[in-house]
Amino acid sequence: MQNEKSVTWIIRLLLVLLIFLSGYIFLKLKPIWSVLLNVLSFIAVPVLISAFITYLLHPLIEKIQRYDVPRWLAISFIYVLFFGGIGVVVVNGLPRFLIQLQDLADNAPEMFLAFEEMGVQVTREMYSLPEIFHDRIEALLTEIEMYVDNLLEKAIDTVKSLVNSFFVLIVIPFLVFYFLKDLQQIKTACWYITPKKWRTHCKLLIKKIDHSLGQYIRGQLFVIGVLSTLATTAFWLLDLPYPILLGTIVGITEIIPYFGPIIGAIPAVFVALTFSPNMVWWVIGIMLVLQLIEGSVLSPLIVGKSLRMHPIVIIIALLIGGELAGVVGMLLAVPLFAIARVVISHFHGYLAKH
Repeated sequence: MQNEKSVTWIIRLLLVLLIFLSGYIFLKLKPIWSVLLNVLSFIAVPVLISAFITYLLHPLIEKIQRYDVPRWLAISFIYVLFFGGIGVVVVNGLPRFLIQLQDLADNAPEMFLAFEEMGVQVTREMYSLPEIFHDRIEALLTEIEMYVDNLLEKAIDTVKSLVNSFFVLIVIPFLVFYFLKDLQQIKTACWYITPKKWRTHCKLLIKKIDHSLGQYIRGQLFVIGVLSTLATTAFWLLDLPYPILLGTIVGITEIIPYFGPIIGAIPAVFVALTFSPNMVWWVIGIMLVLQLIEGSVLSPLIVGKSLRMHPIVIIIALLIGGELAGVVGMLLAVPLFAIARVVISHFHGYLAKH
């Protein structure tokens, strides 16, 4: 009996040593697998983007085919319309967007200086507050300035890296075309690659995720486009600086439940305040009108925008996403939680039956 316990402990010790040895060898081989990982990530980015675009466009092609239009003609029509529209936006809007982003980054220190002077005047008028509150307000303004400067630098670097990834941008339209053209063959290949015992469950799970999320994603992209255009036009007519940049921020953040309108309004209000205090009320009015349009016009027209998630769940998802990845995390939090809910519900039902 004692010998059996000794053998068991020796086996466990050898297993632990084997795990540490495998980890050590894995780290030593980093120059090899890191190169492979970089190659795979370089390939994966255009493939995933192309797959996402294919997922968005495929339902439109199916709807056109219902009118006895050949598939190749439906693909060509949607393909030219989609990428032609993107081409027009990129050629006409991207240079102006970059110029405004760079201009905002260059002028941010002066704008914050003016904003800080306003803050100092306000704190002086609030003479009844202890000195520690005055110091804290000044420190807060400095922290916000550093955060915004860092955020603008990251945004400029991100946009420039996308522009520099010319090969990726060129490959995506070709991949999308062949994905749309050979989608049925791709589905068949995935069906045969998947183990037989998983096929039915994977197919059912994918259908549930698509039913829950597909219309929501397409609807939200439509909302981004409409609200970005309306906000940019309104800011341009108001003669607010950086209208394309601020309008794009408003459109993108508007899709964040509850907090989106506030997050999108902050940059526009900040810019308006540093140029003309009276302009702030116009910006607030524009944001209220856009919120009214989004809530009363766009949302009712977009079927499936609601994911039937409880507000508490949505708020928790937004808090987690914001903590992990900032505004980007808040944008992705609700769809990812919706996918997780569908997956958990599916497997819970499966386990309950077995």
